[in-house]
Amino acid sequence: MRLLHTSDWHLGQALHNFERHYEHQRFLDWLLDTIETERVDALLIAGDIFDNANPSSASQKQLYRFLQRAKERMPHLNLVVVGGNHDSPGRLEAPGPLLEAHGTRVIGAVQRHADGAIDLDALVLPLTGADGSVQAWCLAVPFLRPGDVPRKTADDYPSENAADPYLAGIALLYRQALELALSRRQPGQAIVAMGHCHMVDGQMSADSERRIVIGGTEMLPAGIFDPAIAYAALGHLHLAQAVGKQNHIRYCGSPIPLSFAEVGYQHQVLRIDLDGDAVREIAPIAIPRAVQLLRVPARPALIAQVLEELAALDVPDAPTEEQPFLEVRVRLDAPEPGLRARIEAALDGKPVRLAKIETSSAARGSAVDAEVMTLDRLEQLKPDDIFRQLYQQRFGNQAPPDQLSAFAELMLP
Repeated sequence: MRLLHTSDWHLGQALHNFERHYEHQRFLDWLLDTIETERVDALLIAGDIFDNANPSSASQKQLYRFLQRAKERMPHLNLVVVGGNHDSPGRLEAPGPLLEAHGTRVIGAVQRHADGAIDLDALVLPLTGADGSVQAWCLAVPFLRPGDVPRKTADDYPSENAADPYLAGIALLYRQALELALSRRQPGQAIVAMGHCHMVDGQMSADSERRIVIGGTEMLPAGIFDPAIAYAALGHLHLAQAVGKQNHIRYCGSPIPLSFAEVGYQHQVLRIDLDGDAVREIAPIAIPRAVQLLRVPARPALIAQVLEELAALDVPDAPTEEQPFLEVRVRLDAPEPGLRARIEAALDGKPVRLAKIETSSAARGSAVDAEVMTLDRLEQLKPDDIFRQLYQQRFGNQAPPDQLSAFAELMLP
């Protein structure tokens, strides 16, 4: 059986106010072709399908059209979608009955029976091959909130997680789902797991990932995945990576760069070939980048050098939706009035979209002796004191008199 693992589409995401509909559509069109070319049996989408809990109608249409076209082109395709921390469980599951009639299973949240017991049947899904026979079982676990995990006593939890009920509850839920899958599988059928979480030692993207912090807990140990699980398809982290040097526990990463911190990422989906109940091969498939992201200069520089590099920037002409996004990186030794106007003038006529001006200073990144700021101390400071300290911290010298005068004028009633 052949699986394709993808996650973190973030449909509807904007890059510094520039919408990304064109890039997402290019990815989805490529994914349709890849599913057909690679003869994929199951597509696993591991959360954060949308960028926020209230996606636009255009983003929802983009998703549902993709799901429809995927089934049209590969009628036997298993489609399994689990919710992420960006997704609204209810909104994601709302069209579930219609989607399930066409072979798509959507799990936005853990469901419970009337007695409060978790509906494990809804999380343990059969994956069928082209002939309709069950080839594998999928533990389709979405992003877990505290109310989603089993409500048990400490005696039910593994000893290594006993100190944290949330972590222990997640481990217990996976164990219960695995036990159900083991009771149903036949010889030669693999078990795969899905999850949307932050695993221990997972490398985050600097700017685009929302931290998962619940009651002080964020990272999960790789040990929550039992050795009986042949492959774990994870979402949340945007950089493709294996977990804890275990090749079968994987993040596939996001399909497009969601911030300038991801310029150097090789965005991909993962193809997993199962041979009976084991993984035969895991192979990345690189995703073509529809729109380039540029950082100029490569490292922050003074404004004179920045303007010189922008003037020399040579970018081929292209329709607006294909023009590169640009981050300009300026190192400041002092305030630079009219900075944006000077940068825009240097870019006049160039087919790029100025998305971000990133400013920094040598003083900001250096170690300085800073007074510990308590609430009591903060209450004693006047606005001009705060202004002086922030100026000193950012630029490494005293605020000049004209800046102090201008700030005082702004503070006048």
